[in-house]
Amino acid sequence: MGDPPENAITERVNGIIKNEYMNDYEVDNLTEARALLKEIVKLYNKERPHMILGMLTPELVHAESLKPKKVWKNYYEKKPDIVNLDQDNQTTVNLLQY
Repeated sequence: MGDPPENAITERVNGIIKNEYMNDYEVDNLTEARALLKEIVKLYNKERPHMILGMLTPELVHAESLKPKKVWKNYYEKKPDIVNLDQDNQTTVNLLQY
């Protein structure tokens, strides 16, 4: 909660959804917004290739239990005195899948 650097993945997904999808649509009410967001999340997971997944879709990688070659390189260097190393070993849940 609160600090965007603490939620980097969430902030990244939110930015992609806003910049690649939401800017092209206008909604008039909350019901339309929810329906549109549901469709956008489907597109994001089923049709949009992701660089971190070797230009495959999340749905394909998950369905086939693939270990794709990453096209994108992370230059971030972990600092053990700051990063909670136990978090790296925990399983995460994709809350965006419906």
